[in-house]
Amino acid sequence: MDERIARYLKQFGLTDLFPVHVRQLMHIKAYAGGERLFTQGEEAHALYLLVDGKLKISMLSPEGKRLIAAFKTPFDLVGDIEYVQACPLINTVEAVTETQVIRIPFPVLRNEMADNAAWLQFLLETITRKFEVRSRVMNFNLLYAVDVRIASYLLSMTPDRAVIDSTSLVDMADLIGTSYRHLNRVLEQFEQAGWITKKRGKITIYNREALLEQAGHNIYE
Repeated sequence: MDERIARYLKQFGLTDLFPVHVRQLMHIKAYAGGERLFTQGEEAHALYLLVDGKLKISMLSPEGKRLIAAFKTPFDLVGDIEYVQACPLINTVEAVTETQVIRIPFPVLRNEMADNAAWLQFLLETITRKFEVRSRVMNFNLLYAVDVRIASYLLSMTPDRAVIDSTSLVDMADLIGTSYRHLNRVLEQFEQAGWITKKRGKITIYNREALLEQAGHNIYE
């Protein structure tokens, strides 16, 4: 087994959850910031343990708009609902920062862990918590003003840096649940206040505290 996997499992208290022969079938994968792990609607093949970095989870609405479902930081699972329901991927998942995940193929879990009571309890608790987070995010999109959501999005997308790609503001507007025009207007207000600059396809953040105050300390994750 990869020493990094052993170290991560110990860090998050998961060593005893998985038998040795299951741990030996795990693989670690790395993704760069902005890289997509998988896309909504694709066939699901494995469970991912998020052990380092940050992920953005989005979903396509019935109207064809892509909306933020959640941001994830360690420790978390990706693909757990698909594993239980044996369904295609529900969301699109992208790395926000450099990210490390531990991959466990579904057949391994079904063959080796299906009767493991501790694993099933762990899975139940994780999925329950995930639905609570999803409910909070959806309420956030419905109840909070656009400027609050934009400030929160900028903060969520820049946990370890000050620059975010702004080449696709249309996508950003869809994710936040607003119009391109409204998004641009709010970004211009932030720029006039000296909190950000927007040029050459990049948004640079200069005042995180002001954005955090604007967001009312309400961050997507």
